[in-house]
Amino acid sequence: MEKLEYLDKEEMELAKSLDREDWISDLTKEEKRKYEEYARYSLSKRKRINIRMSERDLKKIQAKAIEEGIPYQSLISMLIHKYNEGKLSFNK
Repeated sequence: MEKLEYLDKEEMELAKSLDREDWISDLTKEEKRKYEEYARYSLSKRKRINIRMSERDLKKIQAKAIEEGIPYQSLISMLIHKYNEGKLSFNK
């Protein structure tokens, strides 16, 4: 269980019960398969975004991407993903 400091007492108990696998699904195999497919589809969807940045920053990112041998859009996406997962932080 990670980062549970923001949970209240009731939410903490629910989280612990999930970790202990106290919950039993009442879904049929077909329903479960259908919902797993929905989840897989929604989690794998890619969204297009537009972002404004200085030309200087874009050129630097493109140069770094060339060094890494990946497209610069992939590098930007990877950096955002790492930040969201807590694997990248900004020192103030």
